[in-house]
Parts: sequence; C-alpha cells; structure tokens
Amino acid sequence: MKLIHITLLCLIITTSAFSQKIITSLNPIPVKVDSISHWEKKNIIGFTISEILFVNWNAGGTNSISGLLRTQFNRNYSNDNTKWANELIMRYGLNKQDGISVRKTDDAFQFTSTFGYRENTNSNWYHSAKFNFNTQFSNGYSYPNTEISVSGPFAPAYSFLGVGAEYASEKKDRLFYFSPFTSKVTYVGNQRLADKGSFGVPKAIYDEDGNLVKHGEKVKSELGTLITAYHKQKVAKNITLENRLSLYSDYINKYGNVDIDYELAFDLVVNQYVKTNIGMHIIYDDDIKAKDEINGEQVTVGPKTQLKQVLGVGMTYSF
Repeated sequence: MKLIHITLLCLIITTSAFSQKIITSLNPIPVKVDSISHWEKKNIIGFTISEILFVNWNAGGTNSISGLLRTQFNRNYSNDNTKWANELIMRYGLNKQDGISVRKTDDAFQFTSTFGYRENTNSNWYHSAKFNFNTQFSNGYSYPNTEISVSGPFAPAYSFLGVGAEYASEKKDRLFYFSPFTSKVTYVGNQRLADKGSFGVPKAIYDEDGNLVKHGEKVKSELGTLITAYHKQKVAKNITLENRLSLYSDYINKYGNVDIDYELAFDLVVNQYVKTNIGMHIIYDDDIKAKDEINGEQVTVGPKTQLKQVLGVGMTYSF
C-alpha cells in the first residue's frame, strides 16, 4: 500500500508540474514592442574641388584651386494631421590663385522650420507656422580690398516668423506657402556697418561738423507678406531639377516692392557618391545697396540684381 501511495503521489506531482508548464507556455510574459517612429531624417555631405595647373603653357594662364563644402540635414515629423519639417543647409567655399590671397566664394547658414496641422487627412493643405533664419560664417570683402569687411557673421542675419497656409504634396516634392502676416527682422551685429546703414538698418546721425550724434541701429523690423515655393522633379535619367523661391513685401515701407530670393539647381548623378552640380542664385533686395568704383573710389548706388552661378563636380555622401 505504501508503494501504491508513493506511486500516486509521484504521479500527482508530475501531473501538476506538467500542467503548470502548459499554463506557462500558453500565457507567456508580455514583450514590449517598439512603436514605429514618425520621424524621417536625411543627411547629405558634399565636397567639390576644382584645380587648374599650367606648366610651360604657351597660351598662359593662372594656377588656381577651389573647394566647396556643402551640407544638408533634414528632420521631418509626420503623424496623421500633423507635420513638422526642419532643414539646415550650410555652405562654405574658398579659392586660391597664384599671387592672390585666399578668397571666399560661398558662405551660407540657412535654417528653416515649418509646423503644420490639417483638419482632414485627405487634404494637402495645412494651417502652418514658419520660421527661417539666414546668416554667414565669416567676413566678406569687396575684393581686392581685404582691409575693410562689407559683411560678417550676424552682419547681416535675417529671420522670418509668420503664420499662413501651406500646400504639401504627398511626396513633399511640391510645396507652396502663403503668409499674410510674417515678421522680418534684419540684424547687423557690426556697429561700423550699422552706422553706415548697411542692409537697410537706420544709419548713424552726424552733426554739421561730422561728429557722431547717434549710432546706427543694429535691428530693423518689418511686417509683410511672404510667399515661398519649392519644386523638385526628375527631368531625365540621373538628372534632378530643384527650385526654391521666396518673395517678401513689407506693409509699412514701399508695399508692392518685392524682395526676391530664387535658387535653381541641377543634380547630375554619376554614381552613388559622385555628382555634378549646376546652380544659379538670384537675389534682389531693395535694402541692399550696390557699390560701383568711380574714379578709383567705392561709391554706393541703388539696389541691383545679384547673380551667382555655380558649376562643380564632387563627392557626396548621404546617410
């Protein structure tokens, strides 16, 4: 009997353990699954270099080398009716020729942030707020004069902040933004340039004897209408066209006089890392006065259309 009791007890214990094992396997410990991120990121770093060397060249020429570093960083958030797009673009270029000191060819720091909300997921129109900030990294000169700078870091710096409506295509390759109320602030951190009234800030006041009465103001504020547009399109195999346009008009000072900032760029892809860039940048700003050399002296004249053209082949790395 004792043997039977012991056998039954072992059977009960074994059965209980087996049952517990089945229950455990049917009710596993919950595992936390990471949620899908609504953030998208894009990082592009490119370096373009060009060099010309002459050795016993009959037709003559000047040896030169130039380089341009370009970066673009995007951080975009998208979730149903809400989107938040952030873009940082930086460029810096230098050129060196025989007998001439190093000169700057490009210098830009541009940050744009746009927050949008739409009431219907079937609509591509958003109620949006946009912030934009532009400046440069180092002093700029009217070559060959390298003694006195004509611009510098935060001289000028521009910021735009406003609210409006934005159309954004599903692929984000077409954007259109309209704001009837946008604040534009021009900041000139260099007092010498501010005293001259550079970039539209109120200039210094002097008495009849030329003595300084009041320094020029470093800040100029405006309120006006802002329109921006962006379009990116593949025009042929390995060729992409990109357009950026910004139009601004101030309500208080000469409303209807439009500041224009337009960039056109062609990207010709050779392979994953090698690209050819052809670009054009046009700026017209009534507050930026041009200078002409008359009888050996720099004379300030009225505003003029500014044009820059770029052609380069270089390495590009995206991650």
